[in-house]
Amino acid sequence: MALIGNIDPSWKDMSKFVVHFAKATPAKSAYNNAISILYERRIIAKNIFGAGRHLAPARKSVCFSEVPLHHLKRPADVRGQHGIGFRKEYVVERGGGPILYAYKDTMQAKAVNAMVHEAVNNPGSPIWDVAPFVDLPGTYGKSTYLYEWEREWRHVDDLHFAETDPAFLIIPEDLHEAARDFFASAKLENVGPSYACPFVDPYWGEDRIEAALHP
Repeated sequence: MALIGNIDPSWKDMSKFVVHFAKATPAKSAYNNAISILYERRIIAKNIFGAGRHLAPARKSVCFSEVPLHHLKRPADVRGQHGIGFRKEYVVERGGGPILYAYKDTMQAKAVNAMVHEAVNNPGSPIWDVAPFVDLPGTYGKSTYLYEWEREWRHVDDLHFAETDPAFLIIPEDLHEAARDFFASAKLENVGPSYACPFVDPYWGEDRIEAALHP
């Protein structure tokens, strides 16, 4: 049974994949955070997103983007050059999916807000399975939250994966050879996971990315 709709190769505005970029933190670089993800085979859900995110039953999520791969530069400019890509079906099979934007003060936003507030004392309510996938973009005080360009997907709670699950890794081209040597040594010495999937530089053009994914 199909989990997602057909994506024709000629549709350059769509992607068969979702990507997660490792961001730098005060304690670690984006590179080191990416290494931690690959070593642990887990993307940690660190933040709460979606409707009712300030209410007690809200749950943490992992974020992805379905930006077409020849536009990976867009999120890389903001988040860094290291990440991981999965087929959309893989994320859907594990309960993830694209988010809905219910713009602030619209009837959709008011309806979702009403439901999460009614369920604030009922963490078992089905609305808490939906709330992480509904964002309420708009201006709040001095902050404006409008990030439709991210084309965001989410997975509630940590995402655990095997080393054979990623469709590709996002790594700057000048580190590809070192990364391959590192993973080959890890396999030979049995000291950690070894990733044999393709590597993609987020600043490559469409032709180079296609060649890497379909050699």
